[in-house]
Amino acid sequence: MNHTRTSRFVLIALLGCSCNPSPKQEAPQVASAPATTADANEVTLSDEQIKMADITIGKVETGAVHGILKVTGTIDVPPGNMASVSFPLGGYVKNLKLLPGTLVHKGAPLVQLEDQQFIQLQQDYLIALSRLEFLRQDYSRQKELNASKASSDKQFQQAESDFQSQKVLVKALDEKLRLIGLDPSALNETNITRLLTVTAPISGMVTKVNVNNGQYINPTDVICEVVNDDDKHLGLTILEKDINQLYKGQRLTCYSNSNPNKKYNARIMLINRNINEDRAGEVHCHFEADYRELLPGMFMNAEIEMNNKKTTLAPADAIIRWENNNYVFGVKGKNVFVMIPVQAGASSEGFTEITGDQLPEMIVTGNAYAVLMKMKNNAGEE
Repeated sequence: MNHTRTSRFVLIALLGCSCNPSPKQEAPQVASAPATTADANEVTLSDEQIKMADITIGKVETGAVHGILKVTGTIDVPPGNMASVSFPLGGYVKNLKLLPGTLVHKGAPLVQLEDQQFIQLQQDYLIALSRLEFLRQDYSRQKELNASKASSDKQFQQAESDFQSQKVLVKALDEKLRLIGLDPSALNETNITRLLTVTAPISGMVTKVNVNNGQYINPTDVICEVVNDDDKHLGLTILEKDINQLYKGQRLTCYSNSNPNKKYNARIMLINRNINEDRAGEVHCHFEADYRELLPGMFMNAEIEMNNKKTTLAPADAIIRWENNNYVFGVKGKNVFVMIPVQAGASSEGFTEITGDQLPEMIVTGNAYAVLMKMKNNAGEE
């Protein structure tokens, strides 16, 4: 019994020794010139790493870049080429035959209106005109009598006042008739009418019809809208940061989403530098030809040719994109590179404009993403 217990203790002791290995002896590390970092945005590479990653170094350049500014806009017409048709007096719509898309000429009849106030206005004018003639004769008579002292000064002054007041009344009624399209000189007791015709104020196309037969309209109601697209233009929305680069006469091309291969040429004619709440301004462009297929309200994409200007340039491969920002790797020392934030501008012929607070003289010009990978891998290992 004691022999068996002793054997168990020996076995447990042997198992305990086998589960606790002796301390390892660390193998000597072979130096392989790993990349090292001085800070989060700096990395040092070995000559072998630079060669293996095919990293090239060069100077930043100063030169001209020919850029394209891409913007959007719509086809529009000047306010003078649009007309909202209304009528100074209310009335009932009669004989309406307009449809959207109808082409009309200036002065052409659009719709007829009917109302008893038209009759009343003509009646008031003819009565006032008749009384004016009576007061004219009375004024002449009182003037002669007063000159011979056959009437008092008060009677003469009253006749003169009545005559002048009536002239004002007739003139006012005359203008009211002209306002609704009637010629007072042609009006007499035989041609009083209850119907008045509303005519087109401009030539163009009827784009909206807002009334129907039998409807009563008020003076503020819009009967229809007419648009003349003979002088249509392109209205563009330009961001605040770009608007100062534009000038009158600048060339551009535009195209629609439905037919992007069809290009239309235009020039900038007016720049509104009043920045709106969206931090953008409006630019108006005139087309170099009469493109009849372009219609008001059509959405357009535009590409504006920017001026050649002297600026700092970097090869496109030198600019890296990291966490929604642009960077280049500047050369700080031998095989030491630092990641520097930049703003990327227009690109042309493989070079991109760069701007920033501290642009280096020497940068990584080729395979800059390999440097970024080395730097980020080292940061992850620490």
